[in-house]
Amino acid sequence: MTPSEASETAAGAPPAPPSALGVGMVGYAFMGAAHSQGWRTVGHVFDLPVRPTLAAICGRDATAVRAAADRHGWAAAETDWRALIARDDVQIVDICTPGDSHAEIAVAALAAGKHVLCEKPLANSVAEAEEMVRVAEEAAGRGQIAMVGFNYRRVPAVSYARKLIESGRLGELRHVRVTYLQDWLVDPEAPLTWRLRKEHAGSGALGDLGAHIVDLAQFLAGEPLVGVSALVETFVKERPLPGGAAAGLSASTRADGGRGAVTVDDAAVFTGRLASGALATFEATRMAAGRKNALRLEINGERGSLAFDLERLNELSFHDHTEPAPSSGFRRILVTEPEHPYLEAWWPAGHALGYEHTFVHQARDLVEAIATGTGPVPSFADGLQVQRVLAAVEDSAAKNAVYTPVPQPTD
Repeated sequence: MTPSEASETAAGAPPAPPSALGVGMVGYAFMGAAHSQGWRTVGHVFDLPVRPTLAAICGRDATAVRAAADRHGWAAAETDWRALIARDDVQIVDICTPGDSHAEIAVAALAAGKHVLCEKPLANSVAEAEEMVRVAEEAAGRGQIAMVGFNYRRVPAVSYARKLIESGRLGELRHVRVTYLQDWLVDPEAPLTWRLRKEHAGSGALGDLGAHIVDLAQFLAGEPLVGVSALVETFVKERPLPGGAAAGLSASTRADGGRGAVTVDDAAVFTGRLASGALATFEATRMAAGRKNALRLEINGERGSLAFDLERLNELSFHDHTEPAPSSGFRRILVTEPEHPYLEAWWPAGHALGYEHTFVHQARDLVEAIATGTGPVPSFADGLQVQRVLAAVEDSAAKNAVYTPVPQPTD
């Protein structure tokens, strides 16, 4: 082999796996706990090319972040995300903060040579997301990975649904319908947490829940949304100011009775068109009494249909429309076999998984992408596509549901 041939072989080969992958996480509340579970568990379940370690966690409250570090198994605690990024024992920066800080932290982490996992939605605006993609693409040339955290892709039943669609079992797609319903804001006296302030959250149910269902629709269909027609509404315009830090989706109310304006939507409903011409409908709300975390989807094609319900996340409903009518109908597929996505490392068939396992699968996929030098899925570019859909929804709603095109990468 000549020196030039050797050089070409080395250049085309994947990089050698890193000797260590220390994770530094910014944020420690609801998503911080979920991501901690994923990082703490993944190396004990999957046979990874390199095992991640919980190097440091970051939050502004020194006492609270130290308690979170002790509870979730992080070796160190920081109160400044810049200090966390600068640590030599941190190779992955995991961003679990409100959306208003995603862009700043991600751009700084990539500039410092770190890999990045950023919670959804990618940013609070299309402009921020575009800058994140630009920096991520530059970093990719240096071998860095930047992934956005749409964890519901990692439900085995959802991943299996994608395989069925990709293999042609549904044929040409015609309809996609997705709903994501919660009820934690039905009470008008629920406090005005950061999720209800546009400057922190970007949008309300649209960005919080709508981002998930837009990503799922595009992921499963294998094509982007190209236009939308939308309505959004804020039913409770004013709420009590919070008296302390939020815990999960709740917080205490301030004792002095102060109130503030809600500046995001409570609910969003919209229709859309996929690139192939298939139609889609979406509903995202945090005002559906009795619905705790009800994400449901159904996809109809010329050869069949499938349906998924997050409250029964180990199951997929599938209808093969090519079967004879007398014996056809929806059938239940229990997605727990070792041949199903992610399940080769878990329990014997029939032993169900739960919500937290999606974060273990997310950690596995990121570690393997880093070790093999392959592109991350979903990438920051995927996150930008979702951001463009969300922006088009807001634009359409501001014009009383006027059909609004979604800009595509070639536009």
